[in-house]
Amino acid sequence: MSVATRLVLAAAVLVALSGCSAPSWMPLAGKAKAPEPPPPPPPPHEVRAPILSRPAPPTDDDLVVDRVICVVNSDAVTLYELEEAEAYAVYETKQAPSTPEERAALREKTLAGIIEKRLQLQQAEREKIVVDDAEMKEQLDEIQKRLGAKNEVEFEQMVKAQGLSLDGVKKRLREQLLVERIKRRKVSLRISVTEEDIDQYLNANREKLETGLSFEARHILFVPTAGAGEDGWQAARRRGEDIYTRVMGGEEFGELAREFSDDTATAKNGGRLGVLKRGELAPDIEKAILRLSPGEHSQPFRSEVGYHLFELESKETLAGEQLTQARNQIRDILYKQKYEVRLNEWLVEIRGKAIIEMRL
Repeated sequence: MSVATRLVLAAAVLVALSGCSAPSWMPLAGKAKAPEPPPPPPPPHEVRAPILSRPAPPTDDDLVVDRVICVVNSDAVTLYELEEAEAYAVYETKQAPSTPEERAALREKTLAGIIEKRLQLQQAEREKIVVDDAEMKEQLDEIQKRLGAKNEVEFEQMVKAQGLSLDGVKKRLREQLLVERIKRRKVSLRISVTEEDIDQYLNANREKLETGLSFEARHILFVPTAGAGEDGWQAARRRGEDIYTRVMGGEEFGELAREFSDDTATAKNGGRLGVLKRGELAPDIEKAILRLSPGEHSQPFRSEVGYHLFELESKETLAGEQLTQARNQIRDILYKQKYEVRLNEWLVEIRGKAIIEMRL
């Protein structure tokens, strides 16, 4: 079996058997259930190479000879390691490159990811970040429990049945924990989201955040006479101004709507538009209504169909529990944004200090 074939089979095992609770590269077995996978890979006994530990060396009939393709400071990256990661990426995304340009892009992206991980592990080592055996045992026991293994022997059998090695699983888990810890120290603990940050985001995006909240309104419509041109529009506006004066003088809006509105569908109900959700009406009309406070009336407002008088009866706002939920969501959004910015800054920093030799 060629190196490429072993890589694809190994990647298939990793992805098809991965679970949401365990690390993404960890196989699921026993009682745990994964989402419906794509067509299953060949039976586990056909997968000969343990892929989470040191790759099996190529055999004489392999077309690809393993070699060092990159050195990150003092750490070598091999061609087999790169192809293993590429195969995993292809199987995970279900998007195999079909052109030389796509294959080159995949290789570049995959190698960049490997280098990034090496740099983080090296940084963790320099700062003497460690994962002790007790923590490893705790993590492995938790994974073992989720997989339904009764003991470590059964757990190891489950791992081996997927063409993996327990040592490889432990190595990958330890590296994952180290990367998480160095990121926490260099990124997570150096960012914060203040209440002022949340207020600024809320004020700048309030309209978007309030989409879907309900409001109730009435209107009186004055339609220009057909064929009268601008004179007809001006006449409609004057009618609106006259009725607006009467409304402000204390006359009941609903009664005036029944008598004077050209919108026959709503006039009989006192101009009531019913319960509306934000985002349902034309933006200009909705804005004219929602700038009012409950009980207030608008001056004549021109739309594409005529002039309107609006009365806002009620509207939901971001308050109470809804406001609390919105602020929590904003906090998460801003944290993720700041995290990505800080992470990228840190990665640029450590890469700038690294000696990276490409041998492709």
